[in-house]
Amino acid sequence: MSFVTANLPALQVAVPLIAAPICALLVRGRYAWVFTTIVAWLTFAISLALMGEVLDKGSVSYSMGGWEPPWGIEYHIDALSALLLVLISGMAAIITPAARHAIGVEVTERARRLFFTVALLALTGMLGIVATGDAFNLYVFLEISSLASYALIAMGNSRRATTAAFHYLILGTIGATFILIGVGLIYSATGTLNMADMAGRLRAVGVTPTVEAAFAFIIIGAAIKFALFPVHFWMPNAYTYAPSLVSAFFGATATKVGAYILIRFIFTVFGEHFAFGEMHLSWVLIPVAIAGAFVASLVACWQDDLKRMLAFSSVAQVGYIGLGIGLGNQDGVVAAVVHVFNHGLMKGALFLVMACVILRLGSADMASFRGLGKRMPVVMAAFVIAGLSMIGVPLTVGFISKWYLVVGALQEGLWPVAALVLISSLIAAVYIWRVVEVAYFKEPDDDAPVKATPPLLLIPTLALAVLCIVFGVATDFTVNVALLATTTLGIAP
Repeated sequence: MSFVTANLPALQVAVPLIAAPICALLVRGRYAWVFTTIVAWLTFAISLALMGEVLDKGSVSYSMGGWEPPWGIEYHIDALSALLLVLISGMAAIITPAARHAIGVEVTERARRLFFTVALLALTGMLGIVATGDAFNLYVFLEISSLASYALIAMGNSRRATTAAFHYLILGTIGATFILIGVGLIYSATGTLNMADMAGRLRAVGVTPTVEAAFAFIIIGAAIKFALFPVHFWMPNAYTYAPSLVSAFFGATATKVGAYILIRFIFTVFGEHFAFGEMHLSWVLIPVAIAGAFVASLVACWQDDLKRMLAFSSVAQVGYIGLGIGLGNQDGVVAAVVHVFNHGLMKGALFLVMACVILRLGSADMASFRGLGKRMPVVMAAFVIAGLSMIGVPLTVGFISKWYLVVGALQEGLWPVAALVLISSLIAAVYIWRVVEVAYFKEPDDDAPVKATPPLLLIPTLALAVLCIVFGVATDFTVNVALLATTTLGIAP
């Protein structure tokens, strides 16, 4: 085994971390963009290699500095973390080339080098959260990712971007603090920070007020990071006023990392019996998730700023993921894991469409979309495909995850929940149709031709739209990985 293959888990995080300060030293923004693109594709290659190793040989355990767990920090890659690593690094690899043109109208030339440096730190934090098997190390990476996120959102060209970043900082700090307190309480009860070791010792400790308090703190903290209704307030403004490429990357990955934290602590650390049998998590999570799917979808229907519409749509889609987790059975968690991956593809495509429109028309308001089906037909085709996925139309990625969600609800005898999932999907059809109607059936205010979208921006947009169909037709990869993830999480079939 070569040095590289033996150290893939460490390289997954070290490569973008080491690249960040190097990026800051580059003279021009264009050099920083090329360098960041290369690093993003390198991390994607590492993620694919780790996924192959997990599928071939099972979970990967890596001891940092040769210190065996639980004494040292362990990187632990199982099916769930491997899928998240592929999603995060893959989205970075696809979206970064588009930054060449997309940030041209939203980030000043002087700030671009800093933009790519901070983006690499955000990528480092997200990859580290997913790769580590140490609870405190997870918190450290969460802070790295969060601080980088606040800075990236503040770089938007609207004055309200700074306010949005400040609100996100306040709520993000509260969420991270809750998680830190929860980790501290578990440490006081078990004396370990290794998550696998925590799980074993918590079984021996049993149900105590300290453990119950730790569970509550971590669930609330992760829910804030996850943007789960009703603690989602940071998301709409953050995604609306951030640069479009930042919205695309965070829309595809940031809340997915929050979902990962929630799943990891519920099933790996505390265990299914404690979370659902002792703490009755389903009693809270299922109603809250359904309410989020309905309320956010209805609010999205009234938005004329389409970036804001997509932000509320994300809150609704987070509700579906939360519902799958709340069901607690195998099909429910499969639905949640598959939707984490699939929603990343759809939302990345939709926000890249916004980037294309903003680059050429300067706005993502509904009025800008009048007649856009004729003026930017390829871009609007990508919107329609990703929009159909959002609704859950068969042969798109949105269908397969909602299918498992309905099956999981019916297994629990919750047919009203299954019906509510279908009804909320129809609300998604309403806000997607509003855009389609304006784009294809309304005449534009200005008949002037729109310049062609640069290939470096158009190709990533189309690629994500095509993947919405590819993974909607060929569902074996995502479903099998999700099933393997439920096995490693200890969820009974």
